[in-house]
Formats: sequence, C-alpha cells, structure tokens
Amino acid sequence: MTVGIIAAIPQELQHLRGVLAHDRVSETGGFRFDHGTLDGIDVVVAEAGIGKVNSAMVATLLASRFGADPLVFSGVAGGLDPELAIGDLVVAERAIQHDAGVIEDQRLQVYQAGHVPFFNPTDRLGYALDPGLLEAARRALAGLELAPLSSRAGGVGRPPRVVFGTILAGDQYIHCEATRERLYRNFTAQAVAMEGGAVAQVAERLGVRWLEIRALSDLAGRDSRIDFAAFVDEVAASSFAALKRLLPTVA
Repeated sequence: MTVGIIAAIPQELQHLRGVLAHDRVSETGGFRFDHGTLDGIDVVVAEAGIGKVNSAMVATLLASRFGADPLVFSGVAGGLDPELAIGDLVVAERAIQHDAGVIEDQRLQVYQAGHVPFFNPTDRLGYALDPGLLEAARRALAGLELAPLSSRAGGVGRPPRVVFGTILAGDQYIHCEATRERLYRNFTAQAVAMEGGAVAQVAERLGVRWLEIRALSDLAGRDSRIDFAAFVDEVAASSFAALKRLLPTVA
C-alpha cells in the first residue's frame, strides 16, 4: 500500500523530504510528486499549495493515478480551542468546511459541502475519520513525547499536547479574534486551516481513507500573521514527528 502525503507549503515538507529515500520524481497537473520510501514504507509526497482547490486536485491525483491510500495531510494550523497552545498537535476525528453553505439574511448557514438543503439535503456535516484508522492513530500516538518549543517559537514551558478533535477548513486565513471565537463557539473545533476538509471530501468520493495531522503554529486571531512567519518551521517538525510515528500503523 502506498501512502499519499500532502502538505500546503515548503516548510511543511522540508523535514520529510530530508529523510525520504527517493525513487523518482514525476510531475502532473503542474504539481511535483516525490516517490520513495520512508522507514521502508512506500510513499508519494506532494506540495499542493494553499487552499481547498489545490489540495483537492493533489488528493485526486494521488488516489487515482498513484493508488495512494490513505491520503495524509500533514502541516500546521491555527488554534481555535483556548485550552490549546502553539505547538500542540491536533489529529482530526472530523473535518468540516466552515465556508460552505447557504447565505440568508446576510449570514452564512454552514451546510455540508456539495449539498444545499432545498436540492440535495443531508443530515451530515463534515467527514468523520475511518474508525479503524482513528483507533490505529490513537494507539500509535499514545505516549508520544514531543520536544518543548523554544521561547522564540512560542513555547509555553511544557511539551506539546496531542489531542483528537475537529479541524475546520476554509479558503480564508483567519486573523480575527472575533472570528476565532465564533468558529470555536459554533463548532467546538480545535483548529482551523485551509485544506483538510477538501481532502476528506475527495477521499470519501474515491473510496480511500484520509488522515489530517496539524501542529498549531498560531492562535487564529491572536497576532496569527506574526506568529506564523516566526514559528512555522519549528512547529512543522512536531507534525512530522507524529507522521513518522503513524505511518507503520496506517500503511
């Protein structure tokens, strides 16, 4: 089984590419795919770029052209849960696209992506992680000890936590405290990013599994623009450490 690994930006892939035993590089659709092995496991690695369309394109190519299963998105995200801190790791139990839905009375009523209530209604909201994959991830990450972040990287004097929860996706970079509070209040989600929900949607449609791992690079709405630029390299290492731990159990 080949594992497809997706990241949005170079900083999220630099740790992985540094240890990947390369076999070959291919290009399709304007994307680069690195083929090789990581700790003896066949992987195809791709930098998708930012946003849901880019990640959906790469996820489709990984699954349909290269036979990847599962599709794993590894990277950084903004924190929503006030109990979490920069560097904490969130593994998605559920992925929701928070910018999809119906606008009425100037307000967005979030609805399942690809559906509207008056045409193809559904009771679902978001995409749940495969139960077997969720259990494997919980076992693999139990007891994982991540190195505390430096003070420069926003460390709070404790090792990063690993939590499971909801990760939101939307084609917006959140730099607004009121929006952070609203998203947490409406979804009780742990993190927000710009890609994972689209990967989950593609994976379900193509009948493959998916997994999303995010290290918090900033607290969305609290100087997130400044935090992200300063801290992304160090917190991306946490996501990579979890990915290496998970690979043997999901391949």
